Amino acid sequence: MGAVSVFSLTRTIAGLTLGALVLAGCGSSLGESGGSQSGDPSGGDVKIGLLVPLSGVYAPLGEDMRAGFELYLDQHDGKLGGRGVDLVTADEGEGPQTGVPAAQKLVTQDQVTAVVGVVNSATALGVRDFFHESKKPLLIANAGADDITGARKSEYVWRTSFSNGDVSAALGPAVAEEAKGSVYLIAADYAAGKEMVAGFRKGFEAAGGKVAGEKFTPFGKTQDFQPYLSAIRESGADSVYAFYAGAEAVNFVKQYEQFGLADKTSLYGAGFLTEGGVLAAQGKAAVGVKTSLHYSTELDTARNKEFVAAYQKSAGKPPTVYAVQAYDAAAVLDKALSKADGDSGEDLVKALGGVGSIDSPRGPWKFDADHDAQQTYYLREVRSGAGTAVNAVVGELG
Repeated sequence: MGAVSVFSLTRTIAGLTLGALVLAGCGSSLGESGGSQSGDPSGGDVKIGLLVPLSGVYAPLGEDMRAGFELYLDQHDGKLGGRGVDLVTADEGEGPQTGVPAAQKLVTQDQVTAVVGVVNSATALGVRDFFHESKKPLLIANAGADDITGARKSEYVWRTSFSNGDVSAALGPAVAEEAKGSVYLIAADYAAGKEMVAGFRKGFEAAGGKVAGEKFTPFGKTQDFQPYLSAIRESGADSVYAFYAGAEAVNFVKQYEQFGLADKTSLYGAGFLTEGGVLAAQGKAAVGVKTSLHYSTELDTARNKEFVAAYQKSAGKPPTVYAVQAYDAAAVLDKALSKADGDSGEDLVKALGGVGSIDSPRGPWKFDADHDAQQTYYLREVRSGAGTAVNAVVGELG
């Protein structure tokens, strides 16, 4: 999820591994490889590459994405654009050292028409030139580096997920209005953390908010947050904005509550602070934490309720934002392939520009001029009911 790596999550406290974002899950299986070739505009099968981590610390996240993509196929008789899908799945692994060659193989050897997936932003940035020069569409269903649809945007790269800065920029004005005081900023010291904090700070200060202090903690190495929590208390801040994920998110939120800050200093963050398996591991310590994200299982719409029920039946657990992003990538390809004049990259890119609004469980969204997802971000609050903590939707952030 970040500019160097995506947001990591955790399955359980006992097995905390930085990078495991959600519990492993998989949808009903379609063939992962097949013999039909892409390039048939006459209505034959279309070959699609699914590039997600199936090994390493990001594997649970990749499995959620695969489950979301396959659920869409199952709901549409295994077809996209009215054509049968030959799905070729490749393992992204933990970063560009495995993800880049896997992406290249999908295009050069497997000859797919388009590729969907990519968890790690370093992988996404690492394959950008390859897809641009190969004229093959890449639909990024997670990686959040701002440059993907910013400084290094390409007509062949599209994103159905988010950009790091946008997730937190949406939260800034709401915190400035709600907190009515200064805010301390704290995040993991890597590209995603810096982009998240910059996005929040921009929106927060533009709305009149005052920053009481800022600290970036060693990424992937911080287990004891007490020195940083002491600094927060000494700053006199009325609230805190935090960006953490995975093991660090669990440790930070639990220690924040244990240190006695939760009752006195409101905690806000990007949604990954309390998403999926992380929330399950945090338990009651997360109650009251408010976050911004473009999805929650608690969205009260017919479309989302239908999706949650279908995903729960297919994967055996509630969906996460990662599953939704891949599910929507399938929906985008469905519309684009039905409009495309052929299977060339140029044909599909032209069609992608005309897909319009996507009827998603997250709510309607569409691509902006830079091929990023133009969508609603929600203010979520962790609440506990029937023994289970959920990210209740308490408002829209824009």
